[in-house]
Amino acid sequence: MLNAIRVVWAVLMAFYYFVFIKDYKQVKLSGELDDVSVGKVSVVGFITNFFDTLGIGSFAPTVAFNKFLKMGVRDKDLPGLLNVGDTLPVMCEAIIFTTVIDVEPITLVTMLAASAVGSWLGAGIISKLDEIKIQKIMGIALLVTGVLMTLGALNLMPGGGEAIGLTGIKLVIGIVGNFILGALMTAGIGLYAPCMALVYFLGMSPAVAFPIMMGSCATLMPVCSVKFMKEGAYPRKAALLLGLFGAIGVFIAAYIVKSLPLNILRWLVIAVILYTSISMLISAYKKKDSEDKSSTENNENDK
Repeated sequence: MLNAIRVVWAVLMAFYYFVFIKDYKQVKLSGELDDVSVGKVSVVGFITNFFDTLGIGSFAPTVAFNKFLKMGVRDKDLPGLLNVGDTLPVMCEAIIFTTVIDVEPITLVTMLAASAVGSWLGAGIISKLDEIKIQKIMGIALLVTGVLMTLGALNLMPGGGEAIGLTGIKLVIGIVGNFILGALMTAGIGLYAPCMALVYFLGMSPAVAFPIMMGSCATLMPVCSVKFMKEGAYPRKAALLLGLFGAIGVFIAAYIVKSLPLNILRWLVIAVILYTSISMLISAYKKKDSEDKSSTENNENDK
């Protein structure tokens, strides 16, 4: 069953690179390749995808580095860069973690399929919801999860587990949960930390979160990336460099994750969940303040 998943990934990546190489050659021949700093983009690709492999995510750090280091990527091209550039590293993560970490095949396949279907069917619904409210709800939920996991890690309350698969009602909850998380990705809500929390509450090993969350993203990103390519809404050279050097960072970080004792891995997961929770809440309140100020200014102008 795992081999079937890898065949699907191989087909997706073959289609991805067919479109990418064709587009890259055309733009290069026309002399319109993006003027970015090769060194800066390469280093950023390595660093952000190294930490992405640890579950921290690469999108937000890449955006921050672009502004701080002046990589040369225009703001309007960032969504395309993040999706097209990080597809190869995420695919590497998925293949590595589904190989070195044991997950019950039915659990893995059904949860990956659920996230893919969720992103496809849920896009229209989620896009109509209030992003600030989603961030607040997810931020608070992750904060509570992080606190409960901390108490469990300190043996102050029972929690978590070491299961590598789900059955019965837990499997149903896992499928529905990952369907929702796949849909939320279309609203810009990252899947990593919520997936870690879901795995924790279902009593699975913290390690199991890695193949599930990486595999979910690997199933979604190639298709999403092709859309950006066909619209030309991405920086070609930057995406190529980000992907190549990001893949190197993935292989180094994956070895570290694989070698971590379960107890240390549990604390890593807790740190990622708490970090994501705080980031979401801060982002939500900043957006709320910005909207309030904009509304006040508009009212004053109307007067």
